[in-house]
Amino acid sequence: MLSMLGQGFGVTLQIFFLTLVGSLPLGVVVALARMSRVKPIAWIMKFYISVMRGTPLMLQMFFIYFAPYYIFGIPLSMESKFSATIVAFIINYAAYFAEIYRSGIQSIPRGQYEAAEVYSRLQTFMKIVLPQVIKRILPAMGNEIITLVKDTSLAFAIGVAEMFSTAKALVASQVSMLPFVFAAVFYWVFNFVVEVVLGRVEKKMGYYHD
Repeated sequence: MLSMLGQGFGVTLQIFFLTLVGSLPLGVVVALARMSRVKPIAWIMKFYISVMRGTPLMLQMFFIYFAPYYIFGIPLSMESKFSATIVAFIINYAAYFAEIYRSGIQSIPRGQYEAAEVYSRLQTFMKIVLPQVIKRILPAMGNEIITLVKDTSLAFAIGVAEMFSTAKALVASQVSMLPFVFAAVFYWVFNFVVEVVLGRVEKKMGYYHD
């Protein structure tokens, strides 16, 4: 049982880390585009964020998984299930991260930019603004990352064998609730580790004062 749950947990870890690797930088791009002075770009990004935040992640996952088949006739496969899951998670979480980034950037007083006129815009952003933004958004980012740990279980909806899917199959085959208990422990320990890591990062960022 633990071996099978461990394999499922490995898939959960892949979904988690691939989502972060894709959505964190994409969120920066979306946030900057959302704040663009070019109105059409800002409107498009605003619409994208609205759709991603206003529709269920599971529905987005289904759409990305089935769309290639119904639109282009591309056969469905186990590989396409995993790919659809990762794409759906990345574009969904990028929208949430983008709004967190945007709120953090806009919360920096204008005087911070004016006081750093001796630097170039890039230097100002990287050396003065960015560290303060990171400090301010860490709590909100932490909440989203913890939510991501739990949301990985949604992948079961299209047949990806992550930990929840594995636990569900074990419960059905063994007629026992024990796999769900072990899965809950796995999720809790994973979230606890994430909380500890985020707490240490937040503590290290503590020397940046508003």
